[in-house]
Amino acid sequence: MAHPHHVLASVNLPDGTNSICVDIFRRDDGSFGFDLFRREPEDGRGWFSIGYFGDRRFNSAAGAAVAAGADVHWLEDAAPDLIQRFKSQRAASD
Repeated sequence: MAHPHHVLASVNLPDGTNSICVDIFRRDDGSFGFDLFRREPEDGRGWFSIGYFGDRRFNSAAGAAVAAGADVHWLEDAAPDLIQRFKSQRAASD
């Protein structure tokens, strides 16, 4: 993707084009974030941010996923278990 962070989840817009996605990621400093990306398959330049949410910081992946669900209207329909998955992972690591 278009950022140097560790991607924990990438969810494509369910329109069949695989040209728009949301990434939930962890930064090297331990904070979490998300962003909305787009790519134009025919130009080959790769993914670029269209959401500009990437600078927002969260203490957990679940927090980033909740915010992403609120800001990206299609995310909850595309990945209804995303938030619960991160909450479960956090509980398992505690």
